[in-house]
Parts: sequence; structure tokens; C-alpha cells
Amino acid sequence: MSRIGKQPVAVPQGVRVHATDGTVRVEGPRGTLERRLDPEVSVAVEGGAVVVRRRDDSRRARSIHGLTRKLIGNMVDGVNKGFTRVLEINGVGYRAEARGTVLYLTLGYSHPIAFQLPPGISAKVDRQVIVTLEGPDRELLGHTLAAIRELRPPEPYKGKGVKYAEETIRRKAGKAAAGGAR
Repeated sequence: MSRIGKQPVAVPQGVRVHATDGTVRVEGPRGTLERRLDPEVSVAVEGGAVVVRRRDDSRRARSIHGLTRKLIGNMVDGVNKGFTRVLEINGVGYRAEARGTVLYLTLGYSHPIAFQLPPGISAKVDRQVIVTLEGPDRELLGHTLAAIRELRPPEPYKGKGVKYAEETIRRKAGKAAAGGAR
């Protein structure tokens, strides 16, 4: 059996989990998340914990087992505490500003970029170059971060662009000085 899949997901106080007809719905203080389940696995709520079981020992069922358990665990953590990720903006004149659900980015193009945040994701900007995004849905948060980073990915020569806070940019040496014989 999967080592991850056979571990039950503890449900904290204030979070409710409903498993019916191939869907799981998790409700908590930060919102409600819902996900359709693969037919290879079944989910049951037993004594304050969520248990994921697979229908058989086929290769697909074994591969989906641990994934489903982790996805449900992320849903429970998300509606209870939420997830937070940080982006850093590097470059002269590059900056960000959050106004409601729109993130305005100046990234060296001829125009500012207005990035509409999806529902459930909020942004906070510190010192115009550090953007903190948070929300209950870890998958949606990751997609949003990737979309913002894709607007101006960091380049390897000066490191200008949008990067994750924990990301390390491998720097390249620039063009060598043009001296030498002619």
C-alpha cells in the first residue's frame, strides 16, 4: 500500500468534511473547497479523520491513492489555515501595487499590466517589490503564482524579473571584454 495514502487525514476543530457521490467538500473558517474524486478511490469520514481507500490493486489505483490523500489533506489545511507564497520583483523601475482584486505590475514593458486575481486569492505588496499571495486553494495559488511569474521570468544575466522568494537564479557571466588583438 501507499505509505502516504494509508495515513488518515486529521480533521481539526471547526472544519467539516462531506464525502458523497465521488466528490469531497471541505468547509472551514477560510471558505469551502470541493473536488471530484477519481473512481479508483473512495473516501470516508471516520471518527474525526478522513480515510482514503482504493478499490483494487491496479497500477492506476495505486498511483491515485497517495495523490488523493494529499489533495484532501491540502484542502483541509487550506480551509483551516490557508496557504501563503511570496514573489520578489527585481529590476530598476519594476514594481507592483495591489488594488482590491487587481494586481498592477510595472515590469519594463511600454505599459503597466493589470493582473486580475482569481476569486479566493488575495495579494499584499510590501515595499513595491515583495508580493505576498494567500488563499485556501493550494493548486489555484500555485497556478496564479506561475501566471504572474510568466509575465517577466527572471533572466540569468542580471536577475531582473519576477521570481519566487525561495528561488535561486543561476547567474551567467556576461560577454567578455572586447580587448585583445585585431
